[in-house]
Order: sequence, then C-alpha cells, then structure tokens
Amino acid sequence: MAKNCWEFKQCGRQPGGHKEHELGVCPAAAERRTDGINRGKNAGRCCWAIAGTLCKGELQGVFAQKVGNCMKCDFFSQVAQEEGRGAAKLVDVLKRVR
Repeated sequence: MAKNCWEFKQCGRQPGGHKEHELGVCPAAAERRTDGINRGKNAGRCCWAIAGTLCKGELQGVFAQKVGNCMKCDFFSQVAQEEGRGAAKLVDVLKRVR
C-alpha cells in the first residue's frame, strides 16, 4: 500500500496523530481537493504542492519557497519512483489547490 507523507515521515500531524495537539494538523493531511492524487489520502502523496507544511520541524512556505527542498526529499523521490509515469503532473496538482 502506498504510504502518505505523515506515515513515511512519522511526523504525527495527521488527524489523531501524536503531534496534532502540539503542532496542529498538517495542511497536507487536511487538503481534500487533492485526495487520491498519486494514490494518497488528501495531499499525503503530493505534499510538496501544499503551502504551510512542516519539514524537519521547520515551516515550509508557499510552493515557490519550498519546491527546492521538496525535490531533495526522500519521500518525494519515493513517490516519484513508485508512481513512475503515472505520477500526477505538478501543474495539475497546483491547479486543484489554487
């Protein structure tokens, strides 16, 4: 089964997660407009397109500010490998969240 970012990174910011009360629910875990993209729940497998996520405890801003970090992420690489040619195109994901 395809893992979502919060499962892969074990950040605990999904609804009911161990860090939800301390840090809040991650925007990727709450973004329903992208549900199903790359076989993920909400934006769990396209988190790089969602503003306001945390990575390594640091707030990542809007897409233009965070994309460089995301492209180096081990989770981003895994999703790209798992989805292959079937991976959602970034421009299509961004259209859904704008």
